[in-house]
Amino acid sequence: MCGRIDQSDLDDLLSDFSWADEAYRRSRAEPCWNVAPTMRRAVLHVEGGALALDDLHWGYQAAWAVGKVPMAINAKLEKITGKYWSGLLKRGRVIMPANGWYEWTGEKPNKQPWHIHRADGHLLYLAGLASFGPEGEIQAANGFTLITADAHGGMIDIHDRRPIVFTAADAATWLDPATPPELAEQLARECALGPEYFAWHKVDRAVGNVRNQGSQLALPI
Repeated sequence: MCGRIDQSDLDDLLSDFSWADEAYRRSRAEPCWNVAPTMRRAVLHVEGGALALDDLHWGYQAAWAVGKVPMAINAKLEKITGKYWSGLLKRGRVIMPANGWYEWTGEKPNKQPWHIHRADGHLLYLAGLASFGPEGEIQAANGFTLITADAHGGMIDIHDRRPIVFTAADAATWLDPATPPELAEQLARECALGPEYFAWHKVDRAVGNVRNQGSQLALPI
């Protein structure tokens, strides 16, 4: 599961996308070291052939699914070609740029949080699915979810699921509206970065409270 994000420094965003001369930067999201579900956060998508950075509600629930299917902050890779997600796989692919994500190990009340990030310090490009439309009463109807898969290697010691993280080049292919859904699903299965690209360290338990913010939350202890 991926349920808490560090999205604090996106300065390298455009330099990673050589095909984008500029982006529509409509995002008003401030740096956040402790992003939690239901927050509105910056996500990348392609609009009219151009890269756009917009704020979307983290969590998706189809309007017809209220009272039937709970809001989803993650979508399992194994299910994205199914009926619930297939429409978004075709027309709603997004990328959430991030600096890291958090997972917890151990048992309550002493669970230990970990900050997981690229070992080389580069931005993470997390694959997601989203619905875009006019704002309505149900915020999650126009929200996004992050795609997760089984963890591999040492990462399974932290959690048995991991978000799909792409290089910038693969993220561009994922975002490209010309990429058919079948190829996008294959990309997520075969091109997600493996555990050798990541490092992780223990962080302060204060990150467990979503009201806590600040760069100290991501520092190793």
